[in-house]
Amino acid sequence: MSKNLNLLFQGHSIFSPSKVSSQNLKLNQSNNLQNLKLTCMEYYSVTAQQDFTDHSTLLNLLNATEQSQAPHFFIGPRAGIISPWSSKTKEIIANVHIQGVQSIERYFGYFIDGATDISELIITDLYDRMTQAVFYYKESLPSLGLIPDRRPLQFIDISNSANDALVKANTELGLALSSDEIAYLENFYSLVNRNPTDAELMMFAQANSEHCRHKIFNAGWKIDSVAQEHSLFDLIKKTSHGNKPDLISAYKDNAAVIEGAEVLALNRNLDNQYSFVKEKLNSTLKVETHNHPTAISPFPGAATGSGGEIRDEGATGTGAKPKMGLVGFNVSNLRLEKFPRWWEKPLNKPHRIASPLQIMIEAPIGAAAFNNEFGRPSTVGYFRVFEKSITDNYAYGFHKPIMLAGGIGEVKDRNSLKNSIQEGDLVVVLGGPSMLIGLGGGAASSMSSGESNEDLDFASVQRENAEMERRCQEVINQCTFESPNLIEFIHDVGAGGLSNAIPELAKDCNLGVKIDLSLIPVADPSLSPMEVWSNESQERYVLAIKPSNKEIFESICRRERCPVAFVGITTLSDFVEVYDPERDEYPVQVPLSMLFGDLPIQDIELTKANSVTSAEVKNYDISLSDAVHRVLSHPSVASKSFLITIGDRTVGGLVARDQLVGRYQIPTSNYSMSTRSFISNAGEVLSIGEKPTIAVHNPAASLRMALAEALMNLVAVPITKLNLVRLSANWMAACGDAEDDHALRDGVEAVSKMCTQLGIAIPVGKDSLSMRTRWSEDQENFEVKSPLSGVITAMAPVPDVSKAVTTELNPNGSSNFYHLRLSERSRMGGSILEEVTESLMCETPDIEDIEVFKNLFNVIQELIQRGWITSLHDVSDGGLLTTLVELAFTNKIGMTILLSDDSQNEAQIFEALFSEETSVVIQLHAAHEEQALEFIKQHNIEHRKCAIQDLDPQISIVQNKNIKFKESVVSLEKIWNETSFAIKSLRDNPESAQQEYDLIERYDDEGLVAEDNFQFSSKLPALNAGIKPKIAIVREQGVNGQNEMAAAFMLAGFEAQDVHMQDILDNPNLLSSFQGIAACGGFSYGDVLGAGGGWSSSISYNAQVRDAFESFFGRPDTFTLGVCNGCQMLSHLKDLIPGAEDWPKFLWNESDQFEARLSQVTISQSNSILLKGMEGWQIPVAVAHGEGRASFQDG
Repeated sequence: MSKNLNLLFQGHSIFSPSKVSSQNLKLNQSNNLQNLKLTCMEYYSVTAQQDFTDHSTLLNLLNATEQSQAPHFFIGPRAGIISPWSSKTKEIIANVHIQGVQSIERYFGYFIDGATDISELIITDLYDRMTQAVFYYKESLPSLGLIPDRRPLQFIDISNSANDALVKANTELGLALSSDEIAYLENFYSLVNRNPTDAELMMFAQANSEHCRHKIFNAGWKIDSVAQEHSLFDLIKKTSHGNKPDLISAYKDNAAVIEGAEVLALNRNLDNQYSFVKEKLNSTLKVETHNHPTAISPFPGAATGSGGEIRDEGATGTGAKPKMGLVGFNVSNLRLEKFPRWWEKPLNKPHRIASPLQIMIEAPIGAAAFNNEFGRPSTVGYFRVFEKSITDNYAYGFHKPIMLAGGIGEVKDRNSLKNSIQEGDLVVVLGGPSMLIGLGGGAASSMSSGESNEDLDFASVQRENAEMERRCQEVINQCTFESPNLIEFIHDVGAGGLSNAIPELAKDCNLGVKIDLSLIPVADPSLSPMEVWSNESQERYVLAIKPSNKEIFESICRRERCPVAFVGITTLSDFVEVYDPERDEYPVQVPLSMLFGDLPIQDIELTKANSVTSAEVKNYDISLSDAVHRVLSHPSVASKSFLITIGDRTVGGLVARDQLVGRYQIPTSNYSMSTRSFISNAGEVLSIGEKPTIAVHNPAASLRMALAEALMNLVAVPITKLNLVRLSANWMAACGDAEDDHALRDGVEAVSKMCTQLGIAIPVGKDSLSMRTRWSEDQENFEVKSPLSGVITAMAPVPDVSKAVTTELNPNGSSNFYHLRLSERSRMGGSILEEVTESLMCETPDIEDIEVFKNLFNVIQELIQRGWITSLHDVSDGGLLTTLVELAFTNKIGMTILLSDDSQNEAQIFEALFSEETSVVIQLHAAHEEQALEFIKQHNIEHRKCAIQDLDPQISIVQNKNIKFKESVVSLEKIWNETSFAIKSLRDNPESAQQEYDLIERYDDEGLVAEDNFQFSSKLPALNAGIKPKIAIVREQGVNGQNEMAAAFMLAGFEAQDVHMQDILDNPNLLSSFQGIAACGGFSYGDVLGAGGGWSSSISYNAQVRDAFESFFGRPDTFTLGVCNGCQMLSHLKDLIPGAEDWPKFLWNESDQFEARLSQVTISQSNSILLKGMEGWQIPVAVAHGEGRASFQDG
């Protein structure tokens, strides 16, 4: 162990008044007190070399002082965890040339007034026990301690009783090995006559976990002793058989690759000049889940879930680019204190997992934060709440949540497939260093919640650093710009860490690998060889490149400041060899056949399930008004705005449709769309379908309905053909007993058959089959299990995104609304009404006739192509009533809902309004209404007029001129917004949440306005003369908005060049050749020292760079534009910019939340060269920031 200089600096108050108030409330409630008051300050623990002298510079950079107050306790990262804040801040310190800092970590110091004994206080609500710990003394802070020695490699002695030793290791290491796998290992090590290492066993366990090997989907099945012809995976692959030339890659890469189109795509050459070049761009599709980590620690679990899926897309072929994301969540009942629900029972759960409410407060922020910081818009999703008690101790539900992360990307046609690598190619690790996080995550995720021990749950929790992943992606992007591509082969590092990614690379190319353990970057020198090899530190990729390309690859990494290590080479042997030169030993030395050979996969044997039909119980003894209110307030139906406005939906510049619709930005869109390039209307549509509540009664129907929902969600977008839709299927189930195994088989068979009938392929998917939570309390056993949950994500090519129809009710369209159905049936099983009335309705909606379904889909498509439909909304959760009122919300327009004369009694009225049978509601163009109805009739579509637009902003339900229900649109919209309002009140500044909620009632609010009264002038002298002013598209590490910035300036007539801050550090004179600077948006250094603070510091603290910028700003022939993070950065450089004395600082938003909105902007008269002549133009402008509140205090 070695001794260093340990320093503790004191920062400033960290929390806003609303956060302090919230924490005070939690602290007092936890301790049954009223007078406790807390304050919180940031503290920075620094480990430096003994001769460290840059104290004052470091203090200025951190805006800190020497410690002057000792808090009652600190909260910070658990021992062994290096926070993302630490990693990013150390990068800033290095880039401003402060020498001698070895580590830095941030802690929150708490001062508590009103307590007699601080150590007796219950403070668990103040921190996340999975990633943080409490430290009562400065000396106990992990980063102020000694640097520990490296933990040794462990050998498992099997000389006496091999089976007993392996069983013990299985338990202690949390390997989740089956008895067959233990026997397999016993046999292997007996044959090679040596003891296994812990590194080998951990590697084997991860590679062969259910999470990685998908044993249930690959298993043989026997039902009533009869072997089934197809495995579940066979049934999925069956959908891709036949003539499907658009499927370029399926089932063999990190994402599916689907044929795209040739477009003029933005490109960057070796000189970093941007241009538009003709390129065939294909689409990638991938959807993942991250359920176990999200149950244990919601924020990092969801963040790393999104991050892992983004890496999957980037590591497709020989390098792809993520473009547009999706997120979904399933949890049990929320139990909101502000809005208690009649159907909810008191919460019962094991203490080791987060509550459903905690998950939905923290996990969406984690997913959004990663997408935001990486720079991928998240534009579609879903949210399902379901919990149904069967007995006092047994229930259906999602105590183990579903956290779904997915998206689409783009890949150049020439990069769509992986290359064959050769002996002697370099094995490269791109990205961050190894840390003791996420160890054994693949095995942990394969267990039901409650089967692993708590220490293993801690070990499997991961941490995120999206800014590092962005740097990796920039390296991949630059390699793919090259022709030929520098990358021969690429895998992301996920479950199992390097111990899974590197052997997979070797296996896929029929080669061996030899790895030098000492060359693998580590942030924690105490890691054992097993921990280095198998940890799941995020934001890493494994690549293979030619030795001849090493120099240029290193130069790209250096420019992007992306860590890279050349850790080994490929060999002709069949072995994975990991050599440790420090100890002269092999932590791993096994053949690939041992890892990936014919391991035993146990057949699944079942007897045919007996169909048991329960007696239906219809609790319709409530008023229609109560039913309407309950259904609209159910979280699965209600507004999802709390999930949407936290995520940037415009970054990248290629989003054509997100979740929010119309001038009031109502979250009712059924799909999202992207374009293929900045100058093309061709693109892709993405939608989701899922119906797990139906699976309680009928698993096969639930999957048919999920597929139907995904397709009806995109039917409003004119696509080329239905059989060009491509799907990802994600399967969640509580496998392990006959009922749930049967349900899974039934669901897979159903969707396979329906896809085959429709000609639709499923080229990608994922399963998570341990969706069960078991625990014991007071000598009672409890279990909550997920029903079969098949989530279907649909993607299709779109020839022209501008022709799509939305859910925005058109005031100028026909005043009539028509309900188009597959049949006249109104089955209620699995409906929201069943949940909110605690009924039992066993007969569920289903798709009985595929031809009828195809006919409905194709008729709607034709009506849209002809321009006869002005708005469309599918019928799903909450039934017809919900569909119609959501249409009304989009423009605060009243509606009279017309009940059929056939609805004779209360039950029939409820079924007409709340049945969730597959159907759609359309509004027709007034001039083509009769033609459209005739067309619908000719094609035998079941339809009827279901509502009439009303000038009175009321929702009325009428039968035979009798008003059954009447309530104002805004009153119903407030009920529909209760869940979002309640969660925002808990999560964000409650005052801001209340203000937004109150805004619903304001009829005088006109919403967003776009006045198209500005005409672009073609009389610009420079452009007419063919002169293209040169603009530097300037970015710092972590910036992600450079592509759309470059495209915008190029389309405005500029010559654009990519300029990384590293280029300026290397050549401060670089800026002298440019007339303009565009400082781009994103998250430079993850905004750890305030938005733009790290970026501005890299200028201010480097004398030559500072002079270069000051000189540029002072030239009379230059201009500068700062957008988002670039604007925030420039606000820190006021002393360098003439005339900037009155510029504001940008502070954390009043809402205490990242906000992505459309803001109404009126352009005032301005001397700005970019705004001249635009005064008076009113437009909605996208904003997406966490620190966007302008403060003019102190100049």
